[in-house]
Amino acid sequence: MALADQLSDMVPMTDARVFLGSSGSDANDTLVKLIRYYFNVTGRPEKHKIISRERAYHGVTIAAASLTGLVPIHTHFSLPFEALGILRTGAPHFYRDGLAGETEEEFASRRARELEELILAEGPETIAAFIAEPVSGAGGVIVPPAGYFAKIQAVLKKYDILMWDDEVICGFGRTGADFGATSLGIQPQLMTLAKALSSAYMPVSAALVTEDMYQALVEPSAEVGIFGHGYTYGGHPVACAVASKVLEIYQRDRLFERARVMGEYLQRKLQGFVDHPLVGEVRGMGMIAALELVANKQTRQPFADNSVGGFCQQRCQEHGLIVRALGGNSVALCPPLIISEAQVDELVEKLGRALEDTLAHVTARQLLVA
Repeated sequence: MALADQLSDMVPMTDARVFLGSSGSDANDTLVKLIRYYFNVTGRPEKHKIISRERAYHGVTIAAASLTGLVPIHTHFSLPFEALGILRTGAPHFYRDGLAGETEEEFASRRARELEELILAEGPETIAAFIAEPVSGAGGVIVPPAGYFAKIQAVLKKYDILMWDDEVICGFGRTGADFGATSLGIQPQLMTLAKALSSAYMPVSAALVTEDMYQALVEPSAEVGIFGHGYTYGGHPVACAVASKVLEIYQRDRLFERARVMGEYLQRKLQGFVDHPLVGEVRGMGMIAALELVANKQTRQPFADNSVGGFCQQRCQEHGLIVRALGGNSVALCPPLIISEAQVDELVEKLGRALEDTLAHVTARQLLVA
């Protein structure tokens, strides 16, 4: 299939094999199943646990929601974390999780050490994969500190654990490169793609595995008589045709390069909010960013609930700017790759007006903490 060949040629994996679906959630569900199938047929059935991270987002199906590390996605659903073998390690968010006096490098080393301690406690022979977004999306646009993924991957390699790169948010230009893996030095053995795969014009997703993993599935499936997994609309010809054309346009119009250039401009302009009384942190990479609003800028104390971010989102919309309020009162921006400098300037101006409205709102209600 043309789309599968295009993806195999693009991704930072050698001889990737592609399984097509309709959403990021089903792509992640697919890999949960393929991991189990693979280790079962290669004689390691105990190797099925998957380590995810706090505040990660990987979807809302049973398995994908279990991989997700956001409490609202879990509440009232009685998700089968233990049955699925889902484990959790810390998020790479230095602003929120760094210790007093700790450097970013020390923080990244601590996260890698905590991961190794978890692996040893569970038994390396039971851990199949580690899943991560290069830059977290719904969890707050969390950009890991420099060196984080190098340290994490060294631990995974030491214990023969697969690196699973969830590119549903970051893939196809969002971080200023073709994939978040390229931006952050990730060398995956598993990948999931969706959203920008078709520029969101059609529902389509992809789960990718290595050639050796694929080959291990062929003979056992033939013995059973079928590979017992698939979706009604997986590989739908219309969705595939749209996605194939979108990938052609990305390359024809050099949109990844444009995203890098405009992303640098966007991030530079957003740094103008660093000194705003409400803004605790400005973070982002390429064409994705967030501002975290705090009750006390010096101590980083958060607001009591998420209403301040919601208020700022509403004010942005009333000024003609669409943003997304995330948990922890982070206001996320994810502009189109074709945005111009003038439009970035307009975005920043409208965001600034909304922040001033929000400052007046929290001041009047005495929500700031001295």
